[in-house]
Amino acid sequence: MTLSKPTPEDDEYAGMNAARGRRTRIIAWVAIVSLILVGGGSTVLALLFG
Repeated sequence: MTLSKPTPEDDEYAGMNAARGRRTRIIAWVAIVSLILVGGGSTVLALLFG
């Protein structure tokens, strides 16, 4: 098995890979926060309206 050397094309996509990881983390945190808010909101409504 031979390992290929990094090509200039790989260097071009290195910045895009970092941006993709950052975007993935942001989307994950937004999803977590929205789930917490929605879950908390439904709990409050259930307590109010029984």
